[in-house]
Amino acid sequence: MTSEQLMHEVLLSISVSAEYAKKSVLRKLTFQIKRGEILGLVGQSGCGKSTLALAVLRLLHLKGGKSFGTLQLNGLDLMSMSERQMRGIRGKEIGLVLQSPLSSLNPVLRIGTQLAEAWHAHRRGNRQECRNALLESLANVSLPPEEEFLRRYPAQLSVGQAQRVLIAMSVLHRPMLLIADEPTSALDVITQAEVLGLFRNLSRQMGVAILYITHDLLSVSTIADRIAVMHQGEIVECREARAIFTDPQHAYTRDLIAALPCVPAFPATKELYSTAIKSHAAGRG
Repeated sequence: MTSEQLMHEVLLSISVSAEYAKKSVLRKLTFQIKRGEILGLVGQSGCGKSTLALAVLRLLHLKGGKSFGTLQLNGLDLMSMSERQMRGIRGKEIGLVLQSPLSSLNPVLRIGTQLAEAWHAHRRGNRQECRNALLESLANVSLPPEEEFLRRYPAQLSVGQAQRVLIAMSVLHRPMLLIADEPTSALDVITQAEVLGLFRNLSRQMGVAILYITHDLLSVSTIADRIAVMHQGEIVECREARAIFTDPQHAYTRDLIAALPCVPAFPATKELYSTAIKSHAAGRG
């Protein structure tokens, strides 16, 4: 099946509400993600983006919240699953990449040990099979597929390398869906561009669908097939990435675009939008 055919099939279907201490955070938030698609979820801090990520993973209770509604992943009803069943889904069918790589990795364990623990969580095999899988995963994220790298500790990595380790861990079992929650917020602009390209390549090579959560509308436009704009716990607009820039429909979407680091009245803004759209076309074409 080609990537074009894959992207016509719905992988994740969501219609969910969530609350903390009876305070509503997500309000019947509804959207779908197709197989192999990169969907950018954009909104300002505090609008509920990370709450949505936790709701999809059925982990919202760890933050004192609760969610209700429907979550369908590849025909599976996630809302009706027990915690034991969800442990078989997390890490295997749904991968997660967080925004603080160095704090997400255990500082006292070697990189190889942490990757091996993630592998053994869903696979059985001998030491060599595990090692081969780890080295292949490192190569998939453009890290050195070498024993020496696996022996390093997180403190011996750059922030960019640490983020790639987290991505390697998240795709170790080739999940159907990858949730990336602000994965480039701690990176410099050059490393950020490299990681964005990495997500795009993983989507192409593995056919993994990606829910890319960010407040940075411009950067996600370079890799997203569609962009969903989130405001006050709701999706106010969800359209093709190009259309979001060229013909925004909702007032909040227009506010986001106007808040980009160029004054809309200046000609430079048109060039900025044009660059984003061309990058998107080049990356996804």
